[in-house]
Amino acid sequence: MKLANIKREWWKEAIVYQIYPRSFQDSNGDGVGDLRGIIQRLDYIASLGIQVVWLNPIYSSPNDDNGYDISDYRNIMSEFGTMADFEELLAGFHARGIKVVMDLVVNHTSSEHEWFKQSRSSRDNPYRDYYHWWPAEKGTPPRRWSYFDEEANAWRYDEQTDAYYLHYFARKQPDLNWENPKLRAEIYDMMHYWFKKGIDGFRMDVITFISKHTDWPDFGDENQGSIMIDRYAEGPRLHEYLHEMNREVLQHYDIMTVAEGPGTHTHNVLALVDEDRQELNMNYHFDHQGIGVGERFIINDDFQNLVKFKKVMSDWDKALSTKGWNTVYFGNHDFPRMVSRWGNDEPQWRELSSKLLTTYLLAMRGTPYYYMGDEIGMSNIKFDNIEDYKDLMTINWYHLTKEEGGDLEKFIESHKLCARDNARTPVQWDNSMHAGFTTGEPWIKVCPNYMQVNVAAQENVPNSVLNYFRKMTALRSNNLTLIYGSYQLLLPNHEQLYVFERQLDDETLLVALNFSSETASFEYDIKASSQLEVLIDNYNDLTLGESRIALKGWQAVVLRV
Repeated sequence: MKLANIKREWWKEAIVYQIYPRSFQDSNGDGVGDLRGIIQRLDYIASLGIQVVWLNPIYSSPNDDNGYDISDYRNIMSEFGTMADFEELLAGFHARGIKVVMDLVVNHTSSEHEWFKQSRSSRDNPYRDYYHWWPAEKGTPPRRWSYFDEEANAWRYDEQTDAYYLHYFARKQPDLNWENPKLRAEIYDMMHYWFKKGIDGFRMDVITFISKHTDWPDFGDENQGSIMIDRYAEGPRLHEYLHEMNREVLQHYDIMTVAEGPGTHTHNVLALVDEDRQELNMNYHFDHQGIGVGERFIINDDFQNLVKFKKVMSDWDKALSTKGWNTVYFGNHDFPRMVSRWGNDEPQWRELSSKLLTTYLLAMRGTPYYYMGDEIGMSNIKFDNIEDYKDLMTINWYHLTKEEGGDLEKFIESHKLCARDNARTPVQWDNSMHAGFTTGEPWIKVCPNYMQVNVAAQENVPNSVLNYFRKMTALRSNNLTLIYGSYQLLLPNHEQLYVFERQLDDETLLVALNFSSETASFEYDIKASSQLEVLIDNYNDLTLGESRIALKGWQAVVLRV
């Protein structure tokens, strides 16, 4: 791989830090994180060595789905603050050299959005065609699966106009009708509004679902459940809409765009992100998140299958090796804490495996997305009782399982590892009440290990998880081989070790990771250990032989060879 042949972009070289505002920092004691709380932590965020912050939705919302049900795209949720707070926040990030990416949620709105209020008021209202309606006189609409609906049914009957409306997610999240050019024009105008305020890009929520099969074919029982995701992502006009969005909005700004791409796979991702198509910059997929996880997040024996994980991640790197650009991530607001999902959160191994996962994310090709709190090794809260959950997906799935006579104990045990609320507990700032997140009662419980796992406890400890993260961000930011270098997987079938090379021009870096608590070693063609330069090591203790490298449990190293 030659640097001279690569088109450099700021968003390829950035490390993205995701902030879920509700759980980051509360400034006024109401138990809910807010914009002023983020402002209080600007210097901390800057100290991490990241270049981009992605904010989860902060728009006006009744919070049926924690902000992903938007009632006003041009206003700020009152719990989070005001537009003046946002403008101060944006200026504060920009003053520190950090770009800001916001969520774009345009597959659906809240049922409390004015568009939907108008749409449901009468069949001849001008906003009627902003949403998908099925008149009751045509009979029952063709079956469609819903992620969040209590009955898993994506059609909801509305008495006011004797019709059904479509909602792929919760019943209070009606899907927008992108077939309507007036609706698309409204969305593009809203996007211009935020870009003119100075934001630096959008993460596009379930953007692959915006085009519907409006001839409403019967997909059949065999396509119900999560298998329907691929059908939803195959809407006939998806790429027409995204190309139009690029032409009307995106191409006019120096910004980054990333698709949340359910239904994208290695065989179709370039349709989204190949530069020649003039659609989006990046996509993030879910193929690795599905390893060992079945319907309703019930886990199986493959939950931490490293061989399958390596294959998925290597296949995705290959698919985007010459065109487009990849993303890498472990956790976000929709998935569990990375150390509980992919590492080992037992006290003996939590810090080491957290550092290993950080090493992996920041040593892979592709833009890394790093979730708040993972930089200190936060772990899953693992609720024992359904009453502790706030997430409507877990709650509705629990009640569906109960109604079906399913195994509720298995459900709860699986959700201790997979539920979305595990990532939504408050950031643990110190060992004071509620981990320094709020002076009030937090909207969701704080993970009990906050007394030991918190920012203050790690800030001045050179080898803490937090300071290891800072070392790793510095290493990546100052080494183009870790950004643009080619990727070559070694030992694809090894069940403990993930080893790969990154190569750019005349430099080769070796990344070696032991995804287990047992010592493991591998052969590597070196004549003498003095030829290797250790760039980072989460143990600071590497065993080298003339042709063999041994890694202790959860050891991670990056070597220049």
